[in-house]
Amino acid sequence: MQHQNAEMTIREAQDTVDNWIKTVGVRYFNELTNMAILTEEVGEVARIIARTYGEQSFKESDKKHDLADEMADVLWVLLCLANQTGVDLTEAFRKNLEKKTTRDTERHKNNEKLH
Repeated sequence: MQHQNAEMTIREAQDTVDNWIKTVGVRYFNELTNMAILTEEVGEVARIIARTYGEQSFKESDKKHDLADEMADVLWVLLCLANQTGVDLTEAFRKNLEKKTTRDTERHKNNEKLH
């Protein structure tokens, strides 16, 4: 397992989560449960963003939430789902970036809304 302060690759993150689940967490929640948890965690990120950068005000109960921690929760569950479904996120991200680069090379440069 990686040292907590050390940088890690996506593959190392997937392996770290898998090791933690097997040694501390007993087992993975099933995929549907993790999908529901992922949705919940994304909602918590959205809530913080809406109150920090949007027009909503913070409630007292919102103030204890930390954006970085909530984003890490999203990443954790995403890594769980990748492990459970056999997705190599390193390779998937590489292919996704390649697709975006090929597809969007001129698209964003020519978008007047971005200038």
